[in-house]
Amino acid sequence: MVEIVGIIGAGQMGSGIAQVFAQNNFKVRLSDVTDDRLNAALQNISKNLDRQIAKGKMTEADKAKWLGNITLSTDYAFFRQCDLVIEAATENESIKREIFKKLTPFLQADGLLASNTSSISITGLAAATDRPERFIGMHFMNPVPVMQLVELIRGIATSEETFKTIHDLTKKLGKSASISEDFPAFIVNRILLPMINEAIYALYEGVGNVESIDMAMKLGANHPMGPFELADFIGLDTCLSIMQVLHDGLADSKYRPCPLLVKYVEAGWLGRKAKRGFYDYRGEKPVPTR
Repeated sequence: MVEIVGIIGAGQMGSGIAQVFAQNNFKVRLSDVTDDRLNAALQNISKNLDRQIAKGKMTEADKAKWLGNITLSTDYAFFRQCDLVIEAATENESIKREIFKKLTPFLQADGLLASNTSSISITGLAAATDRPERFIGMHFMNPVPVMQLVELIRGIATSEETFKTIHDLTKKLGKSASISEDFPAFIVNRILLPMINEAIYALYEGVGNVESIDMAMKLGANHPMGPFELADFIGLDTCLSIMQVLHDGLADSKYRPCPLLVKYVEAGWLGRKAKRGFYDYRGEKPVPTR
């Protein structure tokens, strides 16, 4: 039974996962490399809850209770009591492997492990731990408090008991689970990121500009966001990383990252988080950069 949940990584995804568990009355232990990052995450969660209060969906008492469910620390030792620890660090396999290597000595013998990776092999990450049978992919969508889907990915060694526990847990969070086999980028990003990459190729080849392509997909395909708006929201470094995983893992040229995407990442124009990507966010409203 899962009652205490550890989360490694207090960025956009990790803080969102922490909020969802806290709102569902789980005890949450949130960790990152600095106190500043942890405090910023708690402030973001607090602001998210304030918006819910303003909409009449919760009370100040609810907020106080849910924030009280979250404990912060930079020390992995406070994961000793956790029934489940979810890794939500940056989308880099070597960083994730290093986290699991550092973490496993602090875990309970029967503790479960999950990764929020959006593309990396669950089997490979599980092999970096001492408990591959208790390891699973638990890929939340962004923004976590709003999006209803969680992709569950079994590695080759993931036990049926682990899968059932995490599947039931997903339901307790009010989320729906899609079950994916352990192939590069799973289901959502296997389909979504090549679409974004193709939009970047269309821009690169002069088929249309940023504004025209986004408008075409919003009004022509009824997408809530255009591919460039979405890429900036996801982070262009993350988009590139996923395309590289697809290209390397499936050895098919159709997954080759567009050179323009590579250039934007090299420039540090990573999207909303960097204030510039396919749109410039430094003014009153976003302005296309091409």
